[in-house]
Amino acid sequence: MSLQNNFILNVSDLRKYFNIKEGTVKAVDGVSFSVKYGETLALVGESGSGKTTTGHLIMGFYTPDGGQLTYKDSYDLSVPIKRRSLELKRDLQIVFQDPGTSLNPKHMVKDIVGLPLRIHRVTDKRELHSKVAELLEFVGLSEEFLFKYPQELGGGEKQLVAIARALAPNPSFLILDESTSALDVSSQAKVLNTLNKIQRERNLSYLLITHDLGVVRNIAHRVLIMYLGKVYEEAPTEEFFRKPLHPYTQMLLSSIPALSKEDESVKPKGIESIGEIPSALNPPKGCRFHTRCPFAKPICSEREPPDILADKEHVVRCWLYE
Repeated sequence: MSLQNNFILNVSDLRKYFNIKEGTVKAVDGVSFSVKYGETLALVGESGSGKTTTGHLIMGFYTPDGGQLTYKDSYDLSVPIKRRSLELKRDLQIVFQDPGTSLNPKHMVKDIVGLPLRIHRVTDKRELHSKVAELLEFVGLSEEFLFKYPQELGGGEKQLVAIARALAPNPSFLILDESTSALDVSSQAKVLNTLNKIQRERNLSYLLITHDLGVVRNIAHRVLIMYLGKVYEEAPTEEFFRKPLHPYTQMLLSSIPALSKEDESVKPKGIESIGEIPSALNPPKGCRFHTRCPFAKPICSEREPPDILADKEHVVRCWLYE
């Protein structure tokens, strides 16, 4: 579903299948998209949609079974992380969902954030302390955090340390894998504000992997909707919320709790969240959402819908818009 050129990341027909005892799980099945320089692209879907697997393929944690992953028009990301150059490893970083499990409890913050500085030789030993303090200040943490252990920090503070660690090697691209979902509302707001500030000042590109559409609205420039390993809608964020097209997208938006009249006004009417996502072991034939769709037609259960350009930057994969 790539619509323009000039992107830092291009993903084309990406596939990842997992063979298990019961059969083959098609976790990512022909996914295509691109991320612009300096933008945040949100990859949204329910659990089991394949969004985290997509992020892990980009990072090299998994090797693709098909398709192409091209970074900055020159790097092939289909190779596993062990075979990637130090320069590429430095340029692509990830912030995980739970900072409590991604930060070593036996190390102080100064060592956690300092490790990538040493590995990537960003600074010499004499300036290591001041560089770590500078990174902590940049994400909104004072110098006193240098000598604290992760268990002494709150959830939001841990995630800010994880972000500082990801920023240490001076990357161009960050994958944010549900990086605010484990936080309370106030901590989430602080982390999102920090991420917006970092992007403005460093011109970073983000791939935001999330199921939280409230987070998407606050940080993303464009949105991709994934369902059972495929992309079914892509649009700029403002248009995505103003004019959702795919019934699955409408279902996701209708299930958001409305905290104000404004929130209620943008929710699609006449569609409810029904059923559960089918097993990726045996996805439905045709459009994979048709088993839950209130508008399904006979063709929906027979043939996979094509990509349909509904507007300049709005693509939907649905027979309703043929």
